[in-house]
Amino acid sequence: MTAAIIDGKAIAATLRGKVAGEVARLKRDHGVTPGLAVVLVGNDPASEVYVRSKSKAVVEAGMAPCDFKLPATASEQEVLALVARLNADPAVSGILVQLPLPPQIDSQKVIAAIDPMKDVDGFHPVNVGRLSIGLPALAPCTPTGCVMLAKSARSSLAGLEAVVIGRSNIVGKPVAQLLLAENATVTIAHSKTRDLPDLCRRADILIAAIGKPELVRGDWLKPGATVIDVGINRVAGEGGKSKIVGDVAFDEARNVAGAITPVPGGVGPMTIACLLLNTVRAACALNKLQAPSV
Repeated sequence: MTAAIIDGKAIAATLRGKVAGEVARLKRDHGVTPGLAVVLVGNDPASEVYVRSKSKAVVEAGMAPCDFKLPATASEQEVLALVARLNADPAVSGILVQLPLPPQIDSQKVIAAIDPMKDVDGFHPVNVGRLSIGLPALAPCTPTGCVMLAKSARSSLAGLEAVVIGRSNIVGKPVAQLLLAENATVTIAHSKTRDLPDLCRRADILIAAIGKPELVRGDWLKPGATVIDVGINRVAGEGGKSKIVGDVAFDEARNVAGAITPVPGGVGPMTIACLLLNTVRAACALNKLQAPSV
C-alpha cells in the first residue's frame, strides 16, 4: 500500500479562492471590506517571514491589511493600548498578535485583551470556552486546517477513532475539540502517555503535533490510517545542509497509511488560508451578516 498524498497547497489554494469570492460578495452587496490587523513585536526572523506571508495573502484575497511593528523593547502597556485601539476600529475585522512576544510582555494578558469577535487566532478564553462546549466560535487556524485535510481524505469522520499526539493550547487541545464536533472518538496523547506506539495503532486518524522530528514510525500506524503531520522540525540533512521534516517518519508511514500530509506542503499552507476564513467570518459577525458556508 502506498498512501495518497494530501496536497495541502492545492486544498489551501481552493479555500483561498472561496474566501476571495466571499470578500468580493461582501464588498459588492454590503459595502464591507474585511480588514486584518497584524501586530509584530520585535525582530524574530521567523515571525517576520510569517507576517509578510500573511499580509501578502490578505491583499490577494481582497482584504485590507493593517500591519503594526513595535520594537522588541515595547512595554506591555504599549501593546495593550494598541490592541484597545484596534478593538475600537470599525475597519478592523480581525486582530492577530504574532507570538512569541518578548519576555516583558504577558502573552495571555494580551490575548485576553483582544475583542473575542476579532480574535481570528481563536486563542481568547471566550472562544476557547465556546469551542469546548460546542458553540459557534472562532477556532484556531492550524487545527481547523487539520480537520479540513482529514475530511478531504475521509468524507465523514463520525465514529472513527482519532489520536492526537500533543496537548498544546494552540493545536492539540483545539483539534481534539474540533474532531469531537465531527463525532470522532478522540484520545489525546502526550509525553507522559504509556505505550504510545500501541495507542497510535488504534487510530483511524492520527494527528501528530508534538514537535519531535520523525517520532512516529511506520510500524506505529494502523494500515489505511489518515495521518495529519503538524510538525515542522529542522534537522541535519545530506552534505551538512538542513532540511525540514515532520513529526512522522514520512517514507515509512506512506507505506502503511491510507492518506498522509507531506512536510512541507501539508498543514502549513492551510494555516494562513484558515486565518483568511476566520477574518471573513469575523467581518460577517461584526456586521450581523450571514457567515460563509466554506
